[in-house]
Amino acid sequence: MNPRRAFDIAFVGLKPGIHEFTYEINDKFFVDFQEQEFKNCDAEVKLTLDKKVGFMLLKFEVGGTLETGCDRCGNGFPLELWDEFNIVVKMVDDPEVMNEQEEDPDVYFIGRGESHINVAEWIYEFINLSIPLQKMCKEDEMGGPFCNKEVLEMLKKMESNATPSNPLWKGLDKFKDLQ
Repeated sequence: MNPRRAFDIAFVGLKPGIHEFTYEINDKFFVDFQEQEFKNCDAEVKLTLDKKVGFMLLKFEVGGTLETGCDRCGNGFPLELWDEFNIVVKMVDDPEVMNEQEEDPDVYFIGRGESHINVAEWIYEFINLSIPLQKMCKEDEMGGPFCNKEVLEMLKKMESNATPSNPLWKGLDKFKDLQ
């Protein structure tokens, strides 16, 4: 069986109302996608599908952990994932044209004759969107078990040596503490 078929939802056979699906996501899920900046993903995605006449409301809840590199010291550290995303899937006669014209990324169109919808790409996208742009441990965790203490010391030394040596900037020091 194709592993991607696990992410197909046969919505035609579902009665109108709320339906829940749960997906366990690990590193194997990302093999078909480009190389990731993280590893050891252990995420759970809960999908709530609210089927209406002519459209569906999909709510994705992402939770779990993964290991990524710290932007400050370069060491790997566990990062907790948590986020929610909503998609409206509308059934129309010409979905290709409608998807090209639609400016809202949270609205997606499918053909009226469709019977299945694959949610794998949305799960991929939402897990990646759950990762903050700046990946660092919190200030109170700095220097903890995951930090590279040598790099932190070098950064501290560089920070203390970063005083302006140009006399042009010397007069600006008196304005530094005015707030």
